[in-house]
Amino acid sequence: MSIWRPSATVAAVIERDGRFLLVEEPIDGRLVLNQPAGHLDPGESLIAACRREVLEETAHRFEPTALIGIYRWRYEPKDVTFLRFCFRGLIEGVERRPIDKQIVAMHWLTRGELLARRADHRSLLVLRCVDDFLAGREFPLEVFSSEYA
Repeated sequence: MSIWRPSATVAAVIERDGRFLLVEEPIDGRLVLNQPAGHLDPGESLIAACRREVLEETAHRFEPTALIGIYRWRYEPKDVTFLRFCFRGLIEGVERRPIDKQIVAMHWLTRGELLARRADHRSLLVLRCVDDFLAGREFPLEVFSSEYA
């Protein structure tokens, strides 16, 4: 009997003037849109992981200010379950640095433009996180103990 272990991931909803920062990357042979996102590394806090992933994928320095939500998503083709911790926050600047090789492009899209490209989303969580952001869903970062934030 195997032990079920969901994969912990972080994501950032980044908004500027009504547009959201999305990355385009290849997944399973097709290009998809996603928030800057990635896996939690061993020994890393969720907040630090979110900062790192945004920097690596977009070269933007991001400071999480609140948790939008925690989402569970099952990727059926590979039978993998993800627990996504999605944050909102502020861009504190852009660094001159290369971004992850997997990132093909970055896009600033309105919700309408994002909706029009729904077939390109990495998962149903892409639009769900934007909608939760727009609805004002947020939880203080204090929901995480300081030792593990």
